[in-house]
Amino acid sequence: MAQCVQSVQELIPDSFVPCVAALCSDEAERLTRLNHLSFAELLRPFSRLTSEVHMRDPNNQLHVIKNLKIAVSNIITQPPHPGAIRKLLSDVVSGSQPAEGLVANVITAGDYDLNISATTPWFESYRETFLQSMPASDHEFLNHYLACMLVASSSEAEPVEQFSKLSQEQHRIQHNSDYSYPKWFIPNTLKYYVLLHDVSAGDEQRAESIYEEMKQKYGTQGCYLLKINSRTSNRASDEQIPDPWSQYLQKNSIQNQESYEDGPCTVTSNKNSDSNLLSLDGLDNEVKVDGLPNNFRAHPLQLDPSSDSSNSIDGPDHVKSASSLHEAKKTNTGIIHGACLTLTDHDRIRQFIQEFTFRGLLPHIEKTIRQLNDQLISRKGLSRSLFSATKKWFSGSKVPEKSINDLKNTSGLLYPPEAPELQIRKMADLCFLVQHYDLAYNCYHTAKKDFLNDQAMLYAAGALEMAAVSAFLQPGAPRPYPAHYMDTAIQTYRDICKNMVLAERCVLLSAEILKSQSKYSEAAALLIRLTSENTWKGMDSDLRSALLLEQAAHCFINMKSPMVRKYAFHMILAGHRFSKAGQKKHALRCYCQAMQVYKGKGWSLAEDHINFTIGRQSYTLRQLDNAVSAFRHILINESKQSAAQQGAFLREYLYVYKNVSQLSPDGPLPQLPLPYINSSATRVFFGHDRRPADGEKQAATHVSLDQEYDYESSQQWRELEEQVVALVNKGVIPSNFHPTQYCLNSYSDNSKFPLAVVEEPITVEVAFRNPLKVPLLLTDLSLLWKFQPKDFSGKNNEEVKELVTSEPEMIGTEVISEFLINSEESKVARLKLFPHHIGELHILGVVYNLGTIQSSMTVDGIGAPPGCHTEKHSLSMLVRGRQDLEIQGPRLNNTKEEKTSIKYGPDRRLDPIITEEMPLLEVFFIHFPTGLLCGEIRKAYVEFVNVSKCPLTGLKVVSKRPEFFTFGGNTAVLTPLSPSASENCSAYKTVVTDSASVCTAFTSSASSVDFGIGVGSHPEVIPVPLPDTVLLPGASVQLPMWLRGPDEEGVHEINFLFYYESVKKLPKIRHRILRHTAVICTSRSLNVRATVCRSNSLEDEEGRGGNMLVFVDVENVNTSEAGVKEFHIVQVSSSSKHWKLHKSVNLSENKDAKLGSREKGKFCFKAIRCKEKEVATQSSEKYTFADIIFGNEQIISSASPCADFFYRSLSSELKKSQVQPSVHTEKHSAADAVRLIQKCSAVDLNVVILWKAYVVEDSKQLILEGQHHIILHTIGKEAFSYPQKQEPPEMELLKFFRSENTTVSSRPSVEQFSHLIKTSLHYPESFNHPFHQKSLCLVPVTLLLSNCSEADVDVIVDLRHKTTSPESLEIHGSFTWLGQTQYKLRLKGEEIHSLQLKACFVHTGVYNLGTPRVFAKLSDQLTVVETSQQNSMPALIIINNV
Repeated sequence: MAQCVQSVQELIPDSFVPCVAALCSDEAERLTRLNHLSFAELLRPFSRLTSEVHMRDPNNQLHVIKNLKIAVSNIITQPPHPGAIRKLLSDVVSGSQPAEGLVANVITAGDYDLNISATTPWFESYRETFLQSMPASDHEFLNHYLACMLVASSSEAEPVEQFSKLSQEQHRIQHNSDYSYPKWFIPNTLKYYVLLHDVSAGDEQRAESIYEEMKQKYGTQGCYLLKINSRTSNRASDEQIPDPWSQYLQKNSIQNQESYEDGPCTVTSNKNSDSNLLSLDGLDNEVKVDGLPNNFRAHPLQLDPSSDSSNSIDGPDHVKSASSLHEAKKTNTGIIHGACLTLTDHDRIRQFIQEFTFRGLLPHIEKTIRQLNDQLISRKGLSRSLFSATKKWFSGSKVPEKSINDLKNTSGLLYPPEAPELQIRKMADLCFLVQHYDLAYNCYHTAKKDFLNDQAMLYAAGALEMAAVSAFLQPGAPRPYPAHYMDTAIQTYRDICKNMVLAERCVLLSAEILKSQSKYSEAAALLIRLTSENTWKGMDSDLRSALLLEQAAHCFINMKSPMVRKYAFHMILAGHRFSKAGQKKHALRCYCQAMQVYKGKGWSLAEDHINFTIGRQSYTLRQLDNAVSAFRHILINESKQSAAQQGAFLREYLYVYKNVSQLSPDGPLPQLPLPYINSSATRVFFGHDRRPADGEKQAATHVSLDQEYDYESSQQWRELEEQVVALVNKGVIPSNFHPTQYCLNSYSDNSKFPLAVVEEPITVEVAFRNPLKVPLLLTDLSLLWKFQPKDFSGKNNEEVKELVTSEPEMIGTEVISEFLINSEESKVARLKLFPHHIGELHILGVVYNLGTIQSSMTVDGIGAPPGCHTEKHSLSMLVRGRQDLEIQGPRLNNTKEEKTSIKYGPDRRLDPIITEEMPLLEVFFIHFPTGLLCGEIRKAYVEFVNVSKCPLTGLKVVSKRPEFFTFGGNTAVLTPLSPSASENCSAYKTVVTDSASVCTAFTSSASSVDFGIGVGSHPEVIPVPLPDTVLLPGASVQLPMWLRGPDEEGVHEINFLFYYESVKKLPKIRHRILRHTAVICTSRSLNVRATVCRSNSLEDEEGRGGNMLVFVDVENVNTSEAGVKEFHIVQVSSSSKHWKLHKSVNLSENKDAKLGSREKGKFCFKAIRCKEKEVATQSSEKYTFADIIFGNEQIISSASPCADFFYRSLSSELKKSQVQPSVHTEKHSAADAVRLIQKCSAVDLNVVILWKAYVVEDSKQLILEGQHHIILHTIGKEAFSYPQKQEPPEMELLKFFRSENTTVSSRPSVEQFSHLIKTSLHYPESFNHPFHQKSLCLVPVTLLLSNCSEADVDVIVDLRHKTTSPESLEIHGSFTWLGQTQYKLRLKGEEIHSLQLKACFVHTGVYNLGTPRVFAKLSDQLTVVETSQQNSMPALIIINNV
């Protein structure tokens, strides 16, 4: 139980006090009414004695009484009406609420920290009122009147005569059989005569004389002169006198006679009862009729029998009565009690009570106890012994014990008033009232036995109850508290006597006693026993049960080991019963207390129930904010309720919310809890939506909200933009550069304010989620924003426009009329704003009407609240509200401080700056293919449209794959603008040739600068050749674009970034971009591989050395799926600064060079050096093109698009070779040697193979064109037109030590040395010699040595045969060289030297003269390496005999 102000040792004596009646004359009542008090009320604050009192018990022992209190009340001739008692108790509880701002106790139990009010003043008030309002009954005498005060005024004509009348009236009431109420303790009631004297108005001498007369007549012990009203009421305001009466009058004790009489009162002295007495509910009593007290049936405390509380508590009347109660309280608080009394008068009243108790009441009680004791002693000897002897004679000596259940219902048994059993009970009650608990216990114990023997169960239960209390209160605790007495008493009252009021009193007393002994578990069990629904019927049972359950809950929490969940459960039960009893505030408080335990523990259904009840109770009490908060909790937690239940919760919530919003229609929009918004998933898109494809016209993909975010892709776009910005800004990226972001999301960099352009829409994608199982309907959904117009040119306009709908000319707002989110669905809404003014925009959130699709079902007794309709889209159930978009920025982790604390950066994606108008480009691709053969050339068109009101300039396109497309070089012929005109024409520029000259090459030249591939250029950034370099507003231009299929088969994503600027330089945005991603699927066509080697013939037609042979292998690797019938190689072209193809060698008769599926063709070409005049312009990046054609048309390879793609592939190849790291050697001379030797074996020759493919598609034959490039770097090394797959290196053992020789060898390889010296033997193919004349045949042979490098080379020629095996002897045959066998020569750079040798043969045959071994080394190097001439073709000579 909760803590109480009083201890149980103080509570029980205060609950059972001597009762004294008061009977006043009309005049005396008038005097007290001047103070707005009745006589009994006047005495109430002073009814406790301030000093100890002594009396003697029957054994003449002195007994001390401490803190004795007496109860004085007006005589009421009718018992209180049960309904009035119920109303009074209900009002007492509802009038006692927790104090505002009271600091609750914090109890820590396990994981719980609970704020619990330690005291329950409403329960204490209830208990006090309940014990005081108990009607007197015949089986006990504790609240029977012991004495009667007869009060008359000194101002009456005959006061003594008035006293006689009052005495007769009291006698008549007590002894006349017409009056069964009130109850009197003994027939000889003490009468105490009180003369009231008004000091301010009366004659004091007369009063004194009357008092003397009274003393003569009644004795000094039986009368008293009480002087009051020392001042007049109009002087009351002059000085402040304390008011001790208000605290008692607020309780509105049941003893106020005027409240509960059930008919016209026969007591004449009561007819002028005060009608201004304040009752608890603040309503004035009815005006008296005919001078009689008001009829109880018309009293405001009377319950309306037509309205059952359980049906009416939710109605509007409850709220109305609460407000009227508040108003009534306010109007009546001005009454001053005791206005005519001074502090001296207070002391006189206090003295009067002392005198009455000392001289009248206590002597009377002492005398009565002695008399009763004597009677009992005298009677007991005869009657009780005779009675018991008779019983023993007939029933045996031993009386068998009987349980309560065995006893028949004998509660109806009544004893006559003079029965000796009742005399014992009377004596026990008197001893109890004067705190003589030892004697009381003995008497109760004796009486208990007698009552049980007689089976008078009501009397027995009463005796058991008081015996237990007396045993507990005995000083020194000689015996333990007999709890079983109380249990038996409660069971008897409840089950046999059916008297729940007495059972409740037992429970209240016993629970307090157990609590004082810290027996909380037993106390809780006792309290709970009396709270079942079936025990009591009606509202009073609900109130009692609620209070007892609440106390049981406090017992559980106050245990040594607090039982927190039991506390919470019983608080819920208490709240439920409070609610049934109409105590809404207490019900709400109980549920809120219990919520602390259930909250956040995963018991979602319990939490929902509590929140729902809190919401309903708060709404009934007009605590609308609390109601909204509670319903909000039900909806925002992940609910496990059924769909129907959730629907009911939602409807209730909407209904409450609607009422809240109607209270303040002009206030700020409330925050709505549904649907959930994932703020971090909010995406913002700047710009217009992408146009759909229109036939062959396809718009650039650009950026849209439909595209998923890809980090790698965004990095690629960023690099492309940085490339072009750096180029525009002369190679440096500006410090204030920020990559253009059209779509902002949680992955993008949102630390800076994004820039939006005026008159271009801003789309905000909001991610909604409906957590409920019922659909949500959002209507009139739009964005909420505030806007501050600013002029960024320097003048600031500080006026702030913040409201949504008031400034549509500033920012246009799109409204979605209906947005339905199905149950448990996640759905995005795209909302647009249209800025019409420059400035700073802040998007705050969304505003919408929240509703649901109604159904007519009700759940768990929760019907549709009033005002709900069941049609589909019920407008009455829509509430207007908002939700804010609050996005937390990324966590900062740069500085030490940020790493050690949790700090978040800003996220400004919802705060765009609206800037001045900018040009806006749209790009359309016409006849853009989706599939190509590898190397296929296709012509498409690009249309550029300026859709803004500003001209644009500086249009460029940047791509990582520049080899994929070209707009044509400066030499390109202007293309017809209409795409349909050139549909069947070749993409190449062609010239018809003479068929006779097919063997030799046609040469032309072109500079790479013309194609944007000059020295220091950026091949990835390509200027778009706009006419006049400006695109005016609304203008469009179509340009041809040639595409070449990538060399690798598969799907290729190729990114184009179009960059453009405004003609007018703006401070905020310098440029804009447009993105396009082309997806091309390529299929296999031709594989081309080529090698180049030195020709053995040393001289070409011009007489210069250095001819080479180029071998080209072409294989058709196309699969039949593409529908390609065959490929025709139509032309082979070369492009180089130093070399050119001269003619085709061994041209086959098949002039067309066709290749069917999986066929391979081999071509051999002779390459010669370019003429000196062609090489002279090397610094101008001029390339010589040579075309060898296999048909009737020559494709001019030095013009667009052939040269474009050649140059693009060349630049990408060069870029790849630059990426590979070069080896830094320690010795510079060694590195120079390597470079020199590499140079002599390097060749700079590029071959372009042009082809046509014949495709059958839909029974039509199409001709496709294409070209492949091969870049030949080194003599003897095979080159490919397609990228070679890198073989993964074999797995090696892991080495845990460093090898000793870690330096990289700087020696040139043998292969590189083999190309240093070129050797050639000149000799006759056959030689005739007459062997019969001369046995030795001598043949002159010339050995030509050519230095291929530019450095000096030392050469050693060794003519001795060096055989390693007998097979080599056979090959070389038996011949020998004559003369010098070894020559040492030094050849200058590119020098040709001839050696005259002689070979000697002894007989005929075929001989290989290629035996001389040539060693070479650079002059400044030590290493000598043999050249690999032996690996070339054998030099055969035929020796004939003649």
